[in-house]
Amino acid sequence: QVRLAETGGGLVQPGNSMTLSCEVSGGDFSSYHMAWFRQFPGKEREFVSVIARDGGFKYTIYPVTGRFTISRDNTKNTVYLQMASLKPEDTAMYICAADSGSTPATIDSNYDYWGQGTQVTVGS
Repeated sequence: QVRLAETGGGLVQPGNSMTLSCEVSGGDFSSYHMAWFRQFPGKEREFVSVIARDGGFKYTIYPVTGRFTISRDNTKNTVYLQMASLKPEDTAMYICAADSGSTPATIDSNYDYWGQGTQVTVGS
């Protein structure tokens, strides 16, 4: 059984940085494209960033491009989301997902496995 476990969320002040981690167990991590999504209260889940299985392709949406960086360590079965210059509007549940398909995707229906999420709250 494939499991995804996010860590690293919490309360952070505006302008500060935070790094989220997502460790995958029970599957072949290096065969998955990995992504981060986020969900605001009362809203649909939205795509944030994706990294290809070999790390050779990355894509991050506007308006977090330049502030958020996705990376992965296939030796640790872990994908990361480094978030800088955080804003109150970044407050959300951040959720990682794994896709065993052929092409990195931005659509959540492409993803096979999901974590439970970690809450990020940006405020003083």
